[in-house]
Amino acid sequence: MPIRLPARSLSLQSNAMPLTEQPDPVLYAALCNGDLKALDAIYNRYSAPTYRLAFRILKSEDEAADLTHEVFLRLWRTLSYDPERGSLLVYLMTMTRSQALNRIRSAKNQRKLAERWGRGTQPLSEGDSMLESIALKETSGQVRSAMELISPNQRQVLEMAYYEGLSQSEITQRLDIPLGTVKSRSRQGLLKLRKLLTDVVD
Repeated sequence: MPIRLPARSLSLQSNAMPLTEQPDPVLYAALCNGDLKALDAIYNRYSAPTYRLAFRILKSEDEAADLTHEVFLRLWRTLSYDPERGSLLVYLMTMTRSQALNRIRSAKNQRKLAERWGRGTQPLSEGDSMLESIALKETSGQVRSAMELISPNQRQVLEMAYYEGLSQSEITQRLDIPLGTVKSRSRQGLLKLRKLLTDVVD
């Protein structure tokens, strides 16, 4: 359950202060009460350290910027921060680190799956044994069968990413859909494939 602070008692002590100068508990209480200006104030206060941490982990300006926005949107949507358990900055840093590591793990899983698919569609060298040839053909067949079991929208995004080599931004432009939709379809499709291909991926 979200923690909703007693905004009235907190605001009484600093009514004269502009929103941007309010302490974190007052800002968060305002956010819990639906004031999106409070989210802007929190973002302006802590987006820089959030971005720096994201960039230090992800090593990509675009990924760090995207993750920074995601962290503050998550703060707004979940309202799961508890001021009694630590400062807002520490909470945001913890969330940033967790989400950044999740992205790295997801990227590794995607590369691993792409490599598996690639090995299943490329011709074998003369030195490959008959057993390896059979195993790879079987794996390729399992992947094709599994792809038929996910939704058409998810399959379309994954095929464009792994067979055509398109980035998520390029897929967004090609399909004329939001980037968030592409990411969601890709993530959900990979999760479904991972369940279907446990023996192949692991």
